[in-house]
Amino acid sequence: MLSWALTFFVVAIIAAVLGFTSAAGVAASIAKVLFFIFLVLTLVALVAGALRGRPPI
Repeated sequence: MLSWALTFFVVAIIAAVLGFTSAAGVAASIAKVLFFIFLVLTLVALVAGALRGRPPI
C-alpha cells in the first residue's frame, strides 16, 4: 500500500513539473488517500498484535 502511495506521489511530482496540473492534483489526491489507508491498517495491525500479547516486531 505504501509503495502505491509513493508511486502516485512521484507521478504527481513529475506531472506538476511537466505542467499537467489536473493530473498532478488527481495523483496527489490518490497518494494522500492511499497513505492514510496505510496508516489506518498499520495502527489496526499494531493494536491487534498488542491485544494478542505479542510484542511488535
